[in-house]
Amino acid sequence: MLRLAREVVAVARPRREEQEQAGTVLARDGVPLARGERRERADAPLDDLAAAANLRLTLDDDEPRALAHLVVAHRLAGLESKGDRPCAVVGREHLRVDRPAGRLELREVPALHGRKPTAPGLVARRRDVRTLAVVPPAVDSLTFGPLSTNCYVVRADRAAEEAVVVDPSGAASEIRLALASLGARCVAILVTHGHFDHVLGLADLAEGTGAVVHAPAGERALLEHPDRYAPPGLRLRSWTPDVLLEGGERLDLAGVGFDAIAVPGHSPAHLAYATEGNVLSGDLLFAGSVGRTDLPGGDWPTLLESIRRLRDALPPDTAIHPGHGPSTTLAAELADNPFLADLRAESHEVAR
Repeated sequence: MLRLAREVVAVARPRREEQEQAGTVLARDGVPLARGERRERADAPLDDLAAAANLRLTLDDDEPRALAHLVVAHRLAGLESKGDRPCAVVGREHLRVDRPAGRLELREVPALHGRKPTAPGLVARRRDVRTLAVVPPAVDSLTFGPLSTNCYVVRADRAAEEAVVVDPSGAASEIRLALASLGARCVAILVTHGHFDHVLGLADLAEGTGAVVHAPAGERALLEHPDRYAPPGLRLRSWTPDVLLEGGERLDLAGVGFDAIAVPGHSPAHLAYATEGNVLSGDLLFAGSVGRTDLPGGDWPTLLESIRRLRDALPPDTAIHPGHGPSTTLAAELADNPFLADLRAESHEVAR
């Protein structure tokens, strides 16, 4: 991406006389980035709009856009949906077309070079809509505690000031220090399950921030009486969740949408939280492993069925953010995880 951006900068420096003829020059630190013509509106030919509306109108805002947006817009121009999944759409547009014009080379983008692309034979229907960018949420991983348990900070984007903390596995002071370094504050807490290593900082973090705690209804006893299940000598404060979940709920927290998915097997009421190409899987599925089922309430057939449910509900490229170890993808685990041989056998049988 950096190399591509440099190439675009290199070719996006028109001569001064061309700049004066063509229109406004967008610049940052005195370096021209792109030229935005402000003459494309209702009088623009339909063919030109069909081929270039996505990119030209990205520049036609009150403030300059970063050059990276142009590159991303070129790569994603016209992609708004994929089945029932949202896809990224960059920029704000007032004149959109119902179908993309197809692939354009960067040298053909008028916003960069003042040349008008052609799309012969394409008929576009204009509609006056306003599209906002759909950006994947930012997921940051923190690792705390005696079992190196992952705690996740999820934000709508890297600049968002509100955050959701998933499985507060460390001391509240450590989590809040990490949040401060990100320029964010905790407004909600999600708990995947009630095992002690995932909730070490739950009570203090919830009390100190006022964040609303969401947790599986069937794990409430583990949160309210943590000392019954913690190792000897480890003291945990009890906490009663504000919102009890069964799975199937849709949560909108800190500008991020989460789908709660029931995935029992490691614990009886375990939940995973899916959001925009990511799933916070707790101790269901790891990189190269799965959650243990020899603890109270664990069950191997149930755990396998839960992973099957994720396989059937989520795209293969979904990022898996587990309770322990590195992140992975659903496709990688379905292909190579030694504990999922039965699921691979099923897929091969169906493919025959």
